[in-house]
Amino acid sequence: MAENRVSILLVYTGGTIGMVENPSTGVLEPFDFNYLKDNVPELRRLGCDISIVEFNPPLDSSAITPDDWTRLATIIEENYHRYDGFVILHGTDTMAYTASALSFVFEGLDKPIVFTGSQLPVGRLRTDGKENLITAIEIAAARDSEGRPRVPEVSLFFENYLMRGNRTSKISADQFSAFESYNYPHLAYAGIEIRYHDASINRNCGEIPFAVNKTFDSHVAILKLFPGITREVVETVLGIPSLRGVVLETFGSGNAPMTPWFLDALRQAVARGLVIVNVTQCVTGYVDMLRYETGLLLQEIGLISGRDCTTESALTKMMYLFARGYTEAEVKRQMAIPLRGEMTLERTDEDLNRETFIYRR
Repeated sequence: MAENRVSILLVYTGGTIGMVENPSTGVLEPFDFNYLKDNVPELRRLGCDISIVEFNPPLDSSAITPDDWTRLATIIEENYHRYDGFVILHGTDTMAYTASALSFVFEGLDKPIVFTGSQLPVGRLRTDGKENLITAIEIAAARDSEGRPRVPEVSLFFENYLMRGNRTSKISADQFSAFESYNYPHLAYAGIEIRYHDASINRNCGEIPFAVNKTFDSHVAILKLFPGITREVVETVLGIPSLRGVVLETFGSGNAPMTPWFLDALRQAVARGLVIVNVTQCVTGYVDMLRYETGLLLQEIGLISGRDCTTESALTKMMYLFARGYTEAEVKRQMAIPLRGEMTLERTDEDLNRETFIYRR
């Protein structure tokens, strides 16, 4: 690597961005990253050194497991002091889960880890893959006037916007704008120039030493409420013997049916030691368990407010905390507070105005 040049490690886990179309058969095949710069010659103009690690074989993101998150975290851990930044190429279907999970793995992070992918393969004429890849690398390599990384956190770049990784959700299966961060401002906008929103970027500033905790406990579940949900469904999920935690997707600002059997099922689950976190099914807004009587009752039963956490973030955070060996009480305590900027404890007028803007956009 050239002296004083920023070094980036590109990690390809799988996904559409790493596929090319066979000109003879039309079938999508894995891309040979040894020839990356031949296929994306623009990378030579970025002025940074790029190394590549590939998962072999590449993983379809719908098959991603916590073991793969651990494997990915290990690659970054082993190379952390060799590179200035990291770009992770990942399939879009579960990218928000992986980005959320990785955000909790690294404490005291002071280098960029940028996730990206694409809706079309790099070899397609109208691909979004080249632009996403080039911009993600440029962001990972970006430095401020003092030589510090511009975005030293786990982020996700897709179609013009850089977002906090644990604030994102996939919102479209067939649009280039496939991800959004509804409850937190974008970290940067890539137009003619890349404009960084420094006030929204999380910086460690050396206050917390770097540490890696890369194991996850999969004994968790998501229970989404819907009108007509039956007692059998609720009790079956909450009654799974090995279950330790549940992300409960409720209505509106954290509301749920007040039928006696439903409340009894929750009480019994909490009494057995199950950690239940209340998140909203809405794409914007947050859980406020003090707003209505129903939410207050859920809080009295022992449910934890997930505030404005995404389901992806709440689930992976819970998996991370259980794997740390914490007590039930400690998991509840940490689920109620932000660890990596994944939730907001207070809402401001700026938050509300932004949510209105996104909704109308």
